[in-house]
Amino acid sequence: MKTNINIGTLAGGAVGERLNIELQKVAENILDPNTEWKKARKVTLTITLKPDEEREIALVGVDVKTTPAPAHGIATKLIFGVEGNGNVVAAELASGMKDQMMIDNDGDIADDKGNKVSYLERKQSQGGN
Repeated sequence: MKTNINIGTLAGGAVGERLNIELQKVAENILDPNTEWKKARKVTLTITLKPDEEREIALVGVDVKTTPAPAHGIATKLIFGVEGNGNVVAAELASGMKDQMMIDNDGDIADDKGNKVSYLERKQSQGGN
């Protein structure tokens, strides 16, 4: 006896629909620039059949699982220091090097943490009056 089961119409078409939903998730993950292009993505379709004692009817369970590529990790640098009162402080390093001034995206001068620095503050930090 030959089986006559079509995955596209199984469970009233719900299995094919679920498979398409998961394939769409994989397609979106492939196009996401925050994921590694080399990683393989996987869609797993598991069909579980549990027959009755007479072996004439089986309960069928269908699970569709997607394994996308994870997003890239994010790295940055922090700088640490101690305030005059002894409290430890930390901030993200924006300039690339500790204590290095920079020009921010607005074209203004900023400290190593990206905070804008006024003309007066620059002059004082250079030892001028």
